[in-house]
Amino acid sequence: MNQSGFPMKPSLRHWKKPYATACSTNRLRPRVFVTMCSRSIRKTNKALVVLLLALTDRFGKGYTVGILQAEEVLSRLRDVYEQAYYAGVICERRAKAQLRQGHPGAGHDAYELLLDAMSWYKQAETLRPPKNDDALLRWNTCARLILSNQLTRRTEERVELPLE
Repeated sequence: MNQSGFPMKPSLRHWKKPYATACSTNRLRPRVFVTMCSRSIRKTNKALVVLLLALTDRFGKGYTVGILQAEEVLSRLRDVYEQAYYAGVICERRAKAQLRQGHPGAGHDAYELLLDAMSWYKQAETLRPPKNDDALLRWNTCARLILSNQLTRRTEERVELPLE
């Protein structure tokens, strides 16, 4: 356990994103990739995962990609482990987008989203296939983001409005 109370979880291997591999080998931009996946999707889990990752890559970059689109693709995944894992990915990427935008309160919003992601990763950890440490590694990444950005919960401020 480190000084902030987030114990880092051990892992057996490094994590690789299938979307990153697909984009680097095909040299496709996310916009082109999303269009191609949307047109040729055959409702296979792998295609849905790649589409989901392409959609979430666009969070906070000025595209009109909504969370609802990503969640709709998530609901079409058949594997329970993948549903939990990629729900965590959606939350984590939303948190990173919040941090990049830097609006007032973004740190608090990102903190809540990262806690949600960690919760999903914890659930995925219990469902994971043997020797699959992806959820553990993502959980650790969320903990490091919270620590490195010194994110905290939003404190409730009581504002008393003057009565006229």
